[in-house]
Amino acid sequence: MNNKRYLKYYLLSLAGLAAACAYPIYMGIKVILLVISSGAVPYKEYPKYIIPYTPIAVSLIAGVILMPLIQRLFRRLDVLAGSAIALAVFFVTEHLMETKILVMAERAVVLGSWQMSLCYVPPDMYESRPWKAVDVLLGGYSPFFKIHFYLISVVIIIALLNSFYGFAKMIKTGDYKRKKALAVQAVTSVIFLGMCIWACFTAFYRTGELIVKPVSAVLMGIFFALLGVTAGMFTGSLTIGKKRFLATVLPAVTSVLVTVLMYIGEMVLLNGHLYRLGSGLFFRGLSKMVLAPIDIIIILAAGAITALTCLLINKKSKD
Repeated sequence: MNNKRYLKYYLLSLAGLAAACAYPIYMGIKVILLVISSGAVPYKEYPKYIIPYTPIAVSLIAGVILMPLIQRLFRRLDVLAGSAIALAVFFVTEHLMETKILVMAERAVVLGSWQMSLCYVPPDMYESRPWKAVDVLLGGYSPFFKIHFYLISVVIIIALLNSFYGFAKMIKTGDYKRKKALAVQAVTSVIFLGMCIWACFTAFYRTGELIVKPVSAVLMGIFFALLGVTAGMFTGSLTIGKKRFLATVLPAVTSVLVTVLMYIGEMVLLNGHLYRLGSGLFFRGLSKMVLAPIDIIIILAAGAITALTCLLINKKSKD
């Protein structure tokens, strides 16, 4: 009976994922065909943020397709093994797209460099974009400019695969101990992915100035904290039922570290600066630190939310 439920879950998961990934896969195919026919993609025909979302889609589909085999071979380490394979697929696909696809603007540039430029010049504003404080971004392309892209991609991949694999294992074994943690993981993953897509098309309404509008500040703060919580819940879902340090503190530490890494990625992108979420002492970097008090609060909030969530989940699991 469980085998039939598992097969049904597997096929439905694969079908749902294929439907959700249809657009980024379509974008990738469209760009590849343009490169084959014309040698380069005209920037006005470039689909926004084909990287990292096409490689993310390819890696997730690969991870879910291989799920039955990986769960049979690796058993307790299935999530880690599946994530490792999916991440390998992601980085190979990402590298090939970044280096082999050319975008034609004033001259042909590789896709990786062009994608970096979109952090400060969206495609539809390429010719008319006013250059203000955002000029701190100017400089040659380096993979280090994309720390935050890679970090976001890794968190999305491992969090979603954790949900797919976790629910599949529950169906297969009948052990529902991780159900609540995986439900939280699935919810945070989907909401975070939704915010990523929202940011791709709006950049959260930033204007190019380093001091952002209130609506941008609120959305950016939520985005950073949610990234940390999503990463922390990955750890938390694997430590259910363990001692308090492993079950609560470790996920919180994971959340804090990932949020800090996101800030580091933004700082590298902005050449040592950060977007400021307002003006005044509360939003200004502390002494020689780049982080402002509000940034530290966001980092600690991510850890606190993760710790509280894991504490509640573990308490209910023991009741």
